[in-house]
Amino acid sequence: MAELVFYSGTMNCGKSTLALQTAYNYEQLGQRGMIFTREDRAGSGKLSSRIGLESDAFEVNTSTDFWRVVADERTRGRRVDVLICDEVQFYTEPQVEQLARIVDEIGIDVYAFGITSDFRTKLFPGSARMIELADQVEVLQVKALCWCGKRATHNARTIDGVMVTEGEQVVVGDVNSGTVGYEVLCRSHHMKHMTAATAKATMGEDPLPNAWSAEA
Repeated sequence: MAELVFYSGTMNCGKSTLALQTAYNYEQLGQRGMIFTREDRAGSGKLSSRIGLESDAFEVNTSTDFWRVVADERTRGRRVDVLICDEVQFYTEPQVEQLARIVDEIGIDVYAFGITSDFRTKLFPGSARMIELADQVEVLQVKALCWCGKRATHNARTIDGVMVTEGEQVVVGDVNSGTVGYEVLCRSHHMKHMTAATAKATMGEDPLPNAWSAEA
């Protein structure tokens, strides 16, 4: 039986790496997977991980209709055995529903990967709908670490190293590409708004390096 499986977690917990490994495993069985992503750090039409793995992918935007994409592929005689969907937090609720319909009515497995909540600790609409519809929700076990060494549970947005809690939900950035950055924090330090930079400034200590881009 086909399933809709959602792998969730914070940044830095290996979601994109697992997505690429899943696609590879199906390829080794001689099956064809379609890889989708949105706003990947490597640019449009790419799925990449921080450990150096990368693959071509279909770029998702707000007008993407997964049902039509799969139907068009099959009409052209191309096999579609599995869908690998990364960055699903950026998908719309109707798109998540399309993925569920593909599982139920066509019998194609869908593996989805995404961040659960934003820098304000609010659920992304795409992730929320995925949690509501998925046959399985798996929290990745690779530990992302706060600068203090504790397990990171929350994503933080920073501007020049200072944590912010207001602004647009989706702003793609990287600590090395401008003033907007992201890092993961434990609940305690997220609630205290204490990032790696502010910890160093206030305590005079070098925290663990963990500031990364918004996409995992």
